[in-house]
Amino acid sequence: MIRFILNNKTITTSKHSGMTLLDFVRYEQRLTGTKIGCREGDCGACTVLVGSLEDNTMSYQSITSCISPLGNAHGKHIVTVEGTNLKNKLTTAQEAMKANYATQCGFCTPGFVVALTGFALSNSENNLSNALDAISGNICRCTGYKAIEKAAIQTVEHLKNKKQDINFNWLIENEFIPDYFKTITKRLSDLEARDRNQPKGKFVSGGTDLYVQQADHLADNEVHLIAEKDYLKGISIKDETCTIGTNSTVSDLWNHNALNNYFPNLKKHLKLVSSEQIRNMASLGGNFVNASPIGDMTIFFLALNSEIGITSEDGPDRNLAFKDFYQGYKTYDLKEGELLKDIHFQLPQKNSYFNFEKVCKRTHLDIASVNSAIQITLINNTITEAHIAIGGVAAIPKYLHNTSKFLSGKPLSSKTILDASDMLQSEISPISDVRGTNDYKRLLARQLFFAHFTSIFPEQFNLNDFVEHA
Repeated sequence: MIRFILNNKTITTSKHSGMTLLDFVRYEQRLTGTKIGCREGDCGACTVLVGSLEDNTMSYQSITSCISPLGNAHGKHIVTVEGTNLKNKLTTAQEAMKANYATQCGFCTPGFVVALTGFALSNSENNLSNALDAISGNICRCTGYKAIEKAAIQTVEHLKNKKQDINFNWLIENEFIPDYFKTITKRLSDLEARDRNQPKGKFVSGGTDLYVQQADHLADNEVHLIAEKDYLKGISIKDETCTIGTNSTVSDLWNHNALNNYFPNLKKHLKLVSSEQIRNMASLGGNFVNASPIGDMTIFFLALNSEIGITSEDGPDRNLAFKDFYQGYKTYDLKEGELLKDIHFQLPQKNSYFNFEKVCKRTHLDIASVNSAIQITLINNTITEAHIAIGGVAAIPKYLHNTSKFLSGKPLSSKTILDASDMLQSEISPISDVRGTNDYKRLLARQLFFAHFTSIFPEQFNLNDFVEHA
């Protein structure tokens, strides 16, 4: 049985755990404020909040319910737009949308209201940039986004006296959420929501890749949900090695203070990865085994020269260099009964530099045409170690063995970079598709390679250094 709290109602259901949370909310509970839009997690019309209880503290995140399995709601508090309503008056977020004429047809409005309410409930610093991040996965096609931005500005203004930690009483008094939220912590702790016996079936964590491709199939067949498996969670740092459980999300990286210290541009890089709703739910392990040639986080961790830990039901655990994991298009070194457990890498030192670049048809929430990452170590202007990965130019997420090796031991100079760029072109084999022609992808690969050096060493290089070569 699946047990959770939906708004102010305790749910116990035997419905198939692989059906989408969206379909359960709309068709089983008749809560039709949560809209069906793209069914791919792109439009945000189906946004709901997921509240989790840990150490007697509630935390809330927004997700897109159209690509989330119902079973992942087990033991959680799910909030739809109906669950944000007050009696006989608008909430602060709803009033902000109304006051700024930020709604016309109204189809997208519930998703925006839920996302802004989630921002109010979050531990994010209260500023406009974070508020806009919170609604970055919501699309409106008729209002004009400036009106919605003004609604976000008004919401931020109303939150100026809120403490950064979640304070239900303050939010209730200031009409952001209804008063039943005060009861949720105890009700969730009392809810009998122990780990369920999972059936044999396809492993599913966040589901954001799988449910875009196979939602109907997963709704009708057995799934083995692993999102709540503790041994696949967590981020730890020991002896300059970072180990990240494969159930960790992009948001877990985003919010990790130590990782942000080691990677000063981490949030800038991660902002290029999908939307906040998807970053809150998509697991790293799912991204890796989806094996997309343009997987953003795959390229990210290839450039960190990572190793992956693999666990098995029957055999011993093993480690494998991530760059050796992919064997061909959508194929990889993972045997029957094996599961990715973690990914680990040496943290960059003071003389190491990391950069991630991505080009797609729109800046955010889009699949890359080409993406690339680099880690480079420099001592006395000599490159002592380099690791370069690039996506969209081969059948697999491509670690550039030859180019990385070529750079090692070379002086950091325009000539070295230009020569390495020629080496890069010999290692890639892009094909023409909807995201660009072969020639276009080769051009992007070259320009992103140059961009790594102009971004990391802006005082030493600029794009003019490479114009003649281009």
